[in-house]
Amino acid sequence: MKKLIDYAAGAAVIFAAFRATSTRESGNGEPEPIDTVARFADGRGRNADKPSDLPVAGWKDVLMRVGKEMKEDNLTTVAAAMTYYGLLALFPALIAIVSLYALIADPAAVESQLDGIASILPEGAASLVTTQLQEIVAGASSTLGIGFAISILATLWTVSSGVSALIKAINLAYDEDESRNLVKLRLLALAFTVGIIVFVVAAVFTITALPAALESLGFSATAVSWVVWLRWLGLAVAMMAGLTLFYRWAPNRDPAEWRWVSWGAVVATVIWLLASFGLNFYVANFGSYNETYGALGGVVVLLLWIFVSALIVLLGAELDAELEAQTTHDTTVGHSQPMGKRDAVKADNLGEAVAA
Repeated sequence: MKKLIDYAAGAAVIFAAFRATSTRESGNGEPEPIDTVARFADGRGRNADKPSDLPVAGWKDVLMRVGKEMKEDNLTTVAAAMTYYGLLALFPALIAIVSLYALIADPAAVESQLDGIASILPEGAASLVTTQLQEIVAGASSTLGIGFAISILATLWTVSSGVSALIKAINLAYDEDESRNLVKLRLLALAFTVGIIVFVVAAVFTITALPAALESLGFSATAVSWVVWLRWLGLAVAMMAGLTLFYRWAPNRDPAEWRWVSWGAVVATVIWLLASFGLNFYVANFGSYNETYGALGGVVVLLLWIFVSALIVLLGAELDAELEAQTTHDTTVGHSQPMGKRDAVKADNLGEAVAA
């Protein structure tokens, strides 16, 4: 009996010791798992396995490094270069969108819908894009042929040059060197280009057909009007998804897990929408670009909008990159690898603690 009591007492001591090492009292008196304790032990989230695990001090580190990296990477200069490629790619992209849309519907419909999307642009830029769009629609053809195919391929090639420049800029944000050969890089840029154009065509077709379909099914005018407004929210979500894909697959490195690239996409989309409407308001109420630049006023405003958009996309990439650099946790896909073996600069190197 005495031995049984001794065994029981020993087991109790071992169990108590195990509980003491595996849990810790939280602020409300509830036991807290040891992995959570370790994750926040340094106060900066150095072992965080997702961005939402980062404490306030960790987020301060990330944001401070984002500002520092944007300056060191000269992202304003990079965004200016992307503005050049963006302007060259914009109108060929409109040609491709209208040409493909003409195969399934009246090209005039895409004009009316893209007019609505163009309202996001500043006043001078919107009028420039709308005028060019009207000329494209007037010459659009709904017939397939060798000439049509050659025209589409040439357009895709031109647009992909702009996308290729964006891929190189994303590499810069992630501190990656571009080692992929020209063929692989161009194919990646073409894949993104086709994806963007197909998405826009599908989105415009949905925007055009959805209200009419709901009306034919007997939905009330109120319900249809709600759907008309909600479709813009859907487009914003789609933009977030597109940026997430781009941030994951564009850099020359092992791709990051989805949760480590989605934050930058969400932040970039929200800031881009606010900046677009803010720039629109400023140009409409305070700007004097037409008086200063004359006939080139619309072009200057369009260049400014493309520049701001490019800078925001790069900001999202820098945010994702510095989020990865905040933790020792393997942020790349596949089996967990130690730092230095992940084939990704930001995942292989811990960012400095810069916040007080």
